[in-house]
Amino acid sequence: MGTSTKRIQMISIKKLFWAYWPILFIIGLWFIFSSPYFLKGLIPFPSKYLVTFFPPWSAAYGMPVKNNAMPDVITQIYPWKKLTIDTWRSGQIPIWNPFSFSGTPHAANYQSAIFSPLNLLFFILPFTDAWSIMVLLQPLLAGLFMYIFLRSLERSRHASLLGSIAFMFCGFMTVWMAYATLGYAVLWLPLILFAIHREMKKHSWWNLVLFTVGVGLSFFSGHFQISIYVLSVVIAAILFESWAKKYWKKGIILLLFFGFGILLSMPQLLPTMIAYLSSVRSNIFAANAIPWQYIVTLLVPDFYGNPVTRNDWFGQYAEWAGYIGIVPFILSLYIVFHKKSKTEWFFLIIAVLAFLFAFPTPLNDFLFRSKIPVLSTSAASRIIVMVSFSLSVLSSFGLDRLQIDWDKKKFKRLVIFSLSILVAIAILWLLLLVGRVLPVDKTLIGRRNLFLPTLGVIALSFCLVLGERIKKKRIRLFIVYGIVLFTAFDMLRYASKWMPFDPRAYVYPKMAVVEELQKRVGIDRVVGNFGGEFSIMYAIPSLEGYDAVYQERYGEFMHAVSTGNIGVPERSIVQLDKHGKYSEEALALLGVRFVLHRISDGRFGWTYPVWEYPNYRSIYRDNYYEIFENANSFPRAFLVSSYTVITDKQKAIDVLFSKNFNRKNSIILEKEPFIKPQEGTGSISIVRYTPTEIRFKTNTSSPKLLFLSDVFDSGWKAYIDGGSVPLYRADYDFRAIGVPEGDHEIGMKYQPDSVTWGLRISFVILIFLLLGSLKELVYAHRHI
Repeated sequence: MGTSTKRIQMISIKKLFWAYWPILFIIGLWFIFSSPYFLKGLIPFPSKYLVTFFPPWSAAYGMPVKNNAMPDVITQIYPWKKLTIDTWRSGQIPIWNPFSFSGTPHAANYQSAIFSPLNLLFFILPFTDAWSIMVLLQPLLAGLFMYIFLRSLERSRHASLLGSIAFMFCGFMTVWMAYATLGYAVLWLPLILFAIHREMKKHSWWNLVLFTVGVGLSFFSGHFQISIYVLSVVIAAILFESWAKKYWKKGIILLLFFGFGILLSMPQLLPTMIAYLSSVRSNIFAANAIPWQYIVTLLVPDFYGNPVTRNDWFGQYAEWAGYIGIVPFILSLYIVFHKKSKTEWFFLIIAVLAFLFAFPTPLNDFLFRSKIPVLSTSAASRIIVMVSFSLSVLSSFGLDRLQIDWDKKKFKRLVIFSLSILVAIAILWLLLLVGRVLPVDKTLIGRRNLFLPTLGVIALSFCLVLGERIKKKRIRLFIVYGIVLFTAFDMLRYASKWMPFDPRAYVYPKMAVVEELQKRVGIDRVVGNFGGEFSIMYAIPSLEGYDAVYQERYGEFMHAVSTGNIGVPERSIVQLDKHGKYSEEALALLGVRFVLHRISDGRFGWTYPVWEYPNYRSIYRDNYYEIFENANSFPRAFLVSSYTVITDKQKAIDVLFSKNFNRKNSIILEKEPFIKPQEGTGSISIVRYTPTEIRFKTNTSSPKLLFLSDVFDSGWKAYIDGGSVPLYRADYDFRAIGVPEGDHEIGMKYQPDSVTWGLRISFVILIFLLLGSLKELVYAHRHI
């Protein structure tokens, strides 16, 4: 009896292993890729790049850097995540960033991903570990979700595994992995398509819940542009499935729940839309297309070099990456030469359309000229991810079709296709060796990086023909496994080459000058040659910033500081003109009390010329940096006794910076204040300053206007002794409140209606899904 039981258990284990071995393979492949983190304690973050190239650390460190092609991770994504988590921990919703652009919306910049469920990791693990797991989960989830989807399309296990490996480490997923935003925006797509396919087969409430939540999670992931591409493919899939199966009623239901998914993500979408419309980005359109000669990188990803090896010389490696592996790419093409099923036609059409939008075609030109919000203002080339996704799906169909052709003895077809890909690779070699398509000094790069793809093409061509000659299916299966293993090796090599795993000790390490500034700065501002990697990480308020959706009005103000005239601001960056016409006046007005000066910079033009003004004195110096204090700096908040109403923008700037205008006791408004200020004594103190709430105490002998040198935003509400009062735009783009005489408690809270209504709408959808799920559970229990 015992022996029989053991045999049954062994048989069950074997069946279980056979059923799920591809999932174990995906997990194993992912673990190998992630092993530097799990086994060596390194983290998937370019920390060596940080300390080598970014101030203030660059003054003290210097070391070899693996990949210097991801600066935004250092200057934006990681600091934004820290601000997000710190604000959540304080009990506030992280919707405002007080450390960049003299204040700017935080949730609305979208890539902050403040509502992503992945943020929970940071409340469980230390910050660097939570970051590492969040980054590394992307290829694992992408691979598992793709496998589930391909199996639902009745692909074989090994074919589903091939497509999953191609997608989880495709070019797009790999080059954007360290950002932990773009990858998450797209990896939910196969799970959403799985829910659609299952619902079309058999109705289930759980399919609809999975579908709705998947759509919402894509939009919460942190990259609106990629989620728009996901949205487009999802709608196309619903319409396709409805047409193919003639289930129009189910299609309408799915479209309804798709709307629920959008409504679920309203807390993120509504503030983003409003911030986008008031940003510089909304009026700057980008014609970013992948050049035709870059198409070769679909087969040879490093044909034009790689930033990791410092030999890239043509194009934008990260923006244009569409690689899915040598074998999957060729197998996806194999489908083109066969009679195709409706599903194959669907993904082929998606791939072709995405390709035409990504490359310089009339469709790409139409996208640019039509000036569609978001799509026309972002790099259109990123739609290449939909090419990669569709080709990954088609590669699984290609592998299954290959085995059918082996069984049907399609020797002639296999030989013709094999010769075709061999001829294609031979032409590439001829162009390099004879055609001189590359500059002489770049030809060696192309030859070296063409070598492995050539071996892959030759090996695959041999396998295509050999499989048909072999009669035993078990031996054929070994060829299939060999194809999968080669793909795993190829994609693992590709992803591991790109992704840096660096020591955690170099992740924004403390320096003496940092600690000194933190002791002194409080809420006063600092200028110097640094970015968000410094100001946001260490809560040091700055005039400058780097964000795609910063407020256009503030950009105009800073442009006027430089020239005296309102001009078109930069696309995503605001920097103080160190030698601007009104730089000194602006520093004083905006409460810039300290200047951080790198000693080795000397008196070069890119530094602020403190030596030209008597109001700066040195208060700290070490081997690398010196801190100067600005004696002319105004308090961040102060009371004034007069105002001028000016609605013309340029006239407001002219008056504000004129020598006759007393900026310490008068401000410029755009409309008459409810309280009219008068001369008299008064005092003000800031008793609380957080990202979303500021409190003041005032004592005045007469009515005053309170000026705060933080950027004006309609989402900020003002209160006096608990009662709501108007908040005014002052001195072009800052804040003012009318203050009555006497002692008062004054508050400002960031409470944009967009966030409030977004949360309400999302809550209603969650309750609806929860009640529906409870009803489904009760129904299932009654029918057991």
